[in-house]
Amino acid sequence: MTQTSNEIARQLVAEHKEGVRFHKLDGTDSLEDAYRVQSAYVDAIIGDNGVAGYKIGLTSKRMQEMCGIDQPIRGTVFGNRVHQSGARLALADYGRLGLEFEICVRLGRDLPATGAPFTAETAGAAVEAVAAAIELVDDRDADYSVLHCGTLVADNSWNAGIVLGEFVGPPARLDEAVGIAYENGEELARGVGADALGHPFEPLAWLANHLAASGQMLRKGDVVMTGSIVVTRFPTGPFEYRFDVSGIGSVSVSGS
Repeated sequence: MTQTSNEIARQLVAEHKEGVRFHKLDGTDSLEDAYRVQSAYVDAIIGDNGVAGYKIGLTSKRMQEMCGIDQPIRGTVFGNRVHQSGARLALADYGRLGLEFEICVRLGRDLPATGAPFTAETAGAAVEAVAAAIELVDDRDADYSVLHCGTLVADNSWNAGIVLGEFVGPPARLDEAVGIAYENGEELARGVGADALGHPFEPLAWLANHLAASGQMLRKGDVVMTGSIVVTRFPTGPFEYRFDVSGIGSVSVSGS
């Protein structure tokens, strides 16, 4: 008998609690089914926490190649998982913690479904501020050689929180902003805003349209992670990362 979305969501909750390694789940082969499970999973774990916004994943070619997926995905960011720059984390709190280096945007007004289809220009016009940010992902030690996209999406696209720098007004050429990631003070990698589908407002428009297709919407105050422009890093011991974005600012996180 085929499992329902709620049953698969309950299985995900149990596997996170029991430390089960990420694996393919039946009933998540289509993205439509996967997002139904994601919705049930989010409902099951969000509790009294509000929705702070969304993460958009796989918006750069290097990240799509890393995961073997050719399109963006989304997940929900919970209010209690939003950290400020300088946060200190414990690796033991995650199955396997990954760090992704991104530009985050904050909306200054709603983007109602009636406004779809959105473009980078129309969605970007709603952005009031941007910040250097680091997404926390928990891939539960996934085997990327057999990564299953539908299950990844069902698992809230692996979002385990975000770390935010100070928000500032968006620079005129966000696509030209250079982001440099540092590990223990040494440059690790770099990318530019254009690595996120050509401009960070492109994945924002994708998300607004994606939500609108199911009658949902982005709201004033929502924060949106626009996708990593540097390949995910997985610390295995004490770590300290910083991400500087030209014209925007810096964000840092450490832990052990």
